[in-house]
Amino acid sequence: MSLFLPKLSCKKDIDEVIKGVAEKVVVLRFGRDEDSVCLQLDEIVRKIINLSKTAHDLSNMASIYIVDVDKAPIYTRYFDISYIPSTVFFFNGQHMKVDYGSPDHTKFVGSFKTKQDFMDLIEVIYRGAMRGKMIVQSPIDPQNIPKYDLLYHGI
Repeated sequence: MSLFLPKLSCKKDIDEVIKGVAEKVVVLRFGRDEDSVCLQLDEIVRKIINLSKTAHDLSNMASIYIVDVDKAPIYTRYFDISYIPSTVFFFNGQHMKVDYGSPDHTKFVGSFKTKQDFMDLIEVIYRGAMRGKMIVQSPIDPQNIPKYDLLYHGI
């Protein structure tokens, strides 16, 4: 299903998107095409894009890309992508952080449970970034946020 979402296949492409997209949230979904959880997340995003009004609203706020973890090892290491899918957000070249109620604010790990969770998060990041915030509070119900342990916690 990820055929519907643009793919970034090297560091240069990722850098160009992060630096080149202005006044929109850049959503980078790190994962693998053959991974079932990644495909589940891609399906949620594809459904959102296919909804006419929502797609128009979302396209004004965000640009969504897929990054294969094996083709972008520099970013995979930099963002400590240990679990896939992991989703990272940028706005005007700046890494946006989100407080999910976990120790790691740099990325969302796992698949979003609902389309609404994904859309709400994009909207909160967009509105926060437009106000100059670099970290925002997650609007997602804590029960819908996957739990995991940080591999390097306390180092």
